[in-house]
Amino acid sequence: MALTITEECINCDVCEPQCPNEAISMGEDYYVIDPGRCTECVGHHDEPQCKVVCPVECIELHPQWHEGQEALMAKYYRLTKSAA
Repeated sequence: MALTITEECINCDVCEPQCPNEAISMGEDYYVIDPGRCTECVGHHDEPQCKVVCPVECIELHPQWHEGQEALMAKYYRLTKSAA
């Protein structure tokens, strides 16, 4: 699954630089996560770093973007290969 940021986001700017996939950016009203780039930090870290640093706990699983561990790892390989 990809992650999503809820409207409780306070735009504190701490999550964006933590994302190894550059999936987090400023949206119209608050930060958003691109589900096409979010791997929940699979391949990079043991847990999603954006969730670790979020002071208001507004990052949760995206309800419409279901991916298993294998799909997240495949996305990680695709993203890191294209970045190389």
